Amino acid sequence: MPSPPTMPSPPTLAPPSPRPAWNTNCNLVVTHPLLSVLESCASFRRLLQLQALLTVSGLASNRFPASRLLAFCALSDPPRLAHAAAVLAQCTEGPNAYMLATMMRGFLRAGKPTHALTLFRRVLRDRLAVDARTIVFAVKAAATSSSPTEAIHCVAFKRGFIGQSVLAGNALVHMYTSSMLLPDARKLFDEMADRDVVSWTTLIDGYARGGLPDEAWRVFCRMVVAESVWPNEVTLVAAASAAGQMGLLGLGRTVHQCIVESGGRMSVNLENALVDMFGKCGCVAAAKEVFDGMPIKDVYSWTSMVSAYAKCGDLENAAKLFKEIPNRNVVSWSCMVAAYSHANMPDEAIRIFNDMIAAGVEPIDATLVSVLSACAQLCSLDVGTWLYDTYIVSHKVELTPNLSNAFIDMFAKCGDVGAASRLFSNMEDKNVVSWNTMIMAHGLHGQPEEALHLFQEFKGNGILPDEATYIGVLSACSHGGLVSEGRCHFKEMKIVYGIEPRAEHYACMIDLLGKVGLLQEAFEVARSMPVGADEAGWGALLNACRMHGNVEIGKCAADKLAGLDPSDSGIYVLMSQIYASKSKWGQVKMLRTVMRDRRVKKNPGCSSIEVDGKCHEFLVADVSHVHSEDIYAALGNIYLHSKAEGSGVSFYCGPCTQFLPQNLEFFSIGENEVLQCVSVPQGGEGFLGTNPTGTGTDGDSVYKFLYGDQARFFDDEIRPELRHSKTGTVAMASAGENCNASQFYITLRDDMDYLDKHTNSFI
Repeated sequence: MPSPPTMPSPPTLAPPSPRPAWNTNCNLVVTHPLLSVLESCASFRRLLQLQALLTVSGLASNRFPASRLLAFCALSDPPRLAHAAAVLAQCTEGPNAYMLATMMRGFLRAGKPTHALTLFRRVLRDRLAVDARTIVFAVKAAATSSSPTEAIHCVAFKRGFIGQSVLAGNALVHMYTSSMLLPDARKLFDEMADRDVVSWTTLIDGYARGGLPDEAWRVFCRMVVAESVWPNEVTLVAAASAAGQMGLLGLGRTVHQCIVESGGRMSVNLENALVDMFGKCGCVAAAKEVFDGMPIKDVYSWTSMVSAYAKCGDLENAAKLFKEIPNRNVVSWSCMVAAYSHANMPDEAIRIFNDMIAAGVEPIDATLVSVLSACAQLCSLDVGTWLYDTYIVSHKVELTPNLSNAFIDMFAKCGDVGAASRLFSNMEDKNVVSWNTMIMAHGLHGQPEEALHLFQEFKGNGILPDEATYIGVLSACSHGGLVSEGRCHFKEMKIVYGIEPRAEHYACMIDLLGKVGLLQEAFEVARSMPVGADEAGWGALLNACRMHGNVEIGKCAADKLAGLDPSDSGIYVLMSQIYASKSKWGQVKMLRTVMRDRRVKKNPGCSSIEVDGKCHEFLVADVSHVHSEDIYAALGNIYLHSKAEGSGVSFYCGPCTQFLPQNLEFFSIGENEVLQCVSVPQGGEGFLGTNPTGTGTDGDSVYKFLYGDQARFFDDEIRPELRHSKTGTVAMASAGENCNASQFYITLRDDMDYLDKHTNSFI
């Protein structure tokens, strides 16, 4: 009789090696020699050998050995999912919850969430045992594959995991916060019987990321004070983010104190969060103290410190630190672009953006949002259109709702409201900012009917208007002079939507009423404001008084403005124009004296023009441009053409000392004795002049054309010691006392003293 087959003796086993990466079960104790070797297996070839031995010994079909083989195949790098599926199929006892969860985890690690969900459906269909880990992996699979996650919540609820498993509850709360379904996350959180630090942290972080920092802080305080749960590092990062968003330094210092009391060494992420928080709270000294004390700094550390400087308006140190960043990434560049854009330095913002492109760094949507803001400030339509064609049309950057809003705003402010409207119409996910931007665009371009029609469509879509919406609506009413509509919407915002009017809304109403001549009603609106009108409100009223020549109310508005900002030259200029319209020249002169005594200076006029995507800016009588000589030569040619057409207008806009010699023939009058020039008062501003009689004594400035008698603003500067005795004498012929509506000229020969009696000012 043949003897039974002899089982091969187990090989001599070496001492177990360190635990490999796939073996994440630290609490597992294995005593079987062969399975102990399996726990330390680190290569697939070795696994096949061990699986063969387990198969021969009859252990491979049992659940526990099969589960360990499955764990290696599913969790090793790279995963062996086909082999794992074969092991799962050969388990005679059937898979348990642990094996199914391990297989689902393997699918997730391999980037196959739909396969994980298919396996979960099989679990439900076959009524197999499910544990909390299975629910967790199902939630992750549903979130990754954009599948309905509410079904997983339903399964967890029916099987009692909500009240029994903190692990499953945490996964579901995280699922809702990740989708920004914060009310659902809070409801589920409140239903959980037990909560750990992860539960609290997940909800706090969700509120912080969802733009609800005050709610995040309330949950944090409840966690630490009421529930006595000590925060971990992730909790503190979320709390620091909430404090930074609110800009409350006291709360920020509380977070810092919690970190100090917890002891231990801070990670780079936590230190970065502190630098960012102190920067947003305006305490750059505390941010720098944390930054300087960091033993290890990554690119986000540097970027957070740059942002802190920029937030406090210290762009010089921000730029200096930016240059010191070892490995600048797109976030660093975007931070610097945003800093210049927010500081109303659009030229610098675009320059940094160009440097970024030259450095080979591709922009993200946040970068383009800041650059588009700079384009809107410069009215640089060419650059904005290039950005759209280069990054949106070519699909290099995804057109997110925020980026769409930035493009709409840029197109509108650059004058292309048609492009803004087309982009708005093509948006699939319009948010309240989208509607607000487009309503404001129509109002800005004198299309109040379109703005109000869009507002009605906006309300019909079920989106609730906010404060910014009504600023756009009331501004559109103001531009169109729609008084009844403006009154209606001003009442509607509070009565229907519970929006308390702010200073900006009152300013729009004051501007609306003032423009149509209802000055007394506008004055009452300004006086009835709960917190008092600001510069915008009183400024709108003062401008309305200038339009309608109301001295009494204008003086009251000017006094209020002077109390708010006595250095604002516009107050004195507008009030002077009101007095001048009523021929109150003594009051005009008094205001001029007050301006001089208070050292109030009027800012020079400024114009800009975009040529080939580059914005050129000019001040009055500016010669700083590299092509100034060519520009003034072209202006001379324009003069020749206007003279040939018989317009009778003589003008010269350059400083008379630099370009006059080459232009003398353009301005000679009479018998080549006098060269007529532009009137250049002491402030350095240039004015066009006319010379209908050819005497040089009866010219009017463009100020006179624009403002009539209000042009009489500048005092005489009498220089009696100067005479018309030499060639090149510059003088001003005036029609009356203290009147700048006159003509400057230069004598072209000696001994012209007969002109002394016709002039009142010499240069």
